[in-house]
Amino acid sequence: MATTIRTREPRELLALLPYQLGFHPNESAVLVSLRGSRSLVGLTVRADLADLADEAHGVLLARTLVGHLVSDGARRAVVVVYTAADLQGRARREGRVGAGVGRLLRVVERELGPAECWVVGPRGYYALGCADEACCPRGGRPLADLQATQVGAQMVLEGVQVAASREELGAVPPADAAARKSARRARARWAARGAQAGPGAEAHRWRREGLRLWQDAFTAQVAAEAGAAWTGDGAVGAAPRSFGPRRVDLAPSLTGRLLAALDDVLVRDAVLVTFVEGNDRLAERVLAGERGVDVGVALGPILDPRRGRRPDARRARAARAVLEHLLAHVPRDGHPAVSTLLAVLAWWEGDGARAGVCVDRALATDPDYRLAVLVDQALRAGMPPGWVRAAG
Repeated sequence: MATTIRTREPRELLALLPYQLGFHPNESAVLVSLRGSRSLVGLTVRADLADLADEAHGVLLARTLVGHLVSDGARRAVVVVYTAADLQGRARREGRVGAGVGRLLRVVERELGPAECWVVGPRGYYALGCADEACCPRGGRPLADLQATQVGAQMVLEGVQVAASREELGAVPPADAAARKSARRARARWAARGAQAGPGAEAHRWRREGLRLWQDAFTAQVAAEAGAAWTGDGAVGAAPRSFGPRRVDLAPSLTGRLLAALDDVLVRDAVLVTFVEGNDRLAERVLAGERGVDVGVALGPILDPRRGRRPDARRARAARAVLEHLLAHVPRDGHPAVSTLLAVLAWWEGDGARAGVCVDRALATDPDYRLAVLVDQALRAGMPPGWVRAAG
């Protein structure tokens, strides 16, 4: 998303990037697209320095990253390197990390012209190649400068937090051992019941019960976000006013049933369809496996730039809260459906970094999980959600 930060204010730009990414980068190169005559910040992409330094694949990676900026409509670019290495001295010329940075800068220059390159090190930040000690002293300008910025003050005021690393982005603390054990047993029992149902009406009833559990939990979260009390069948209760991933008051037995239901592709797709407001009836048709029900059309507000719209913030928070509650109750081997649904939600919100972490978790659990593979391909191709492409 474009912002009014200008490149003549390097402190503001450098302060902004961790908030754009959602985490503090380490041993990374970050490319920033600058759009239009006002040099508004557009697309932000990141890569590991080790991957850029790779002799076999580094050049292709650099070309791919710069290609994303060109597709974003960049007029020029800024490169920011986050590293503990010394890029002010010989390491810049001779080190493998320095070689990767140099390769990236050459590709940027060929496609978009010469680029500013800033380095954020362990002691300070500086412009790469700057020999003026008054401008960029040895070790760089103090990192504290990046905290005393307009961007930093605004983010603190809004309560925005940045994860310490990419690995910690979207981390969900596990539920207590007793709750996870109860959920695991309930999941196994409900999965066995689904397997015994076979095709036909019994299987459809089993799936409808799973979708109903999702809808109840989601409705409770939406109501709690609005500060309203919700009364259903007693399975789910409205949570307190403060919002977080553990707000859903869903009993472990019901948590396990919902986890088992989401193992079913039709239930997962029906839940995915409900991310878009007004799709509840269509979700029922998806659940029934009706031929001719085009899930792609149903997801047009997420995917299609002609119909794309931003997700409703309250609904997105509610869906994320329920999914993170579920994730807190799964074993260490994870749950690919839940992780992938979280990835789709983060991608729709424009949070590519969080989406990438979530889809990585899904693929670590099941490398062949089809929906996770598709989301991963979209992220690697730099494909934004429909509303972002429409805005571009």
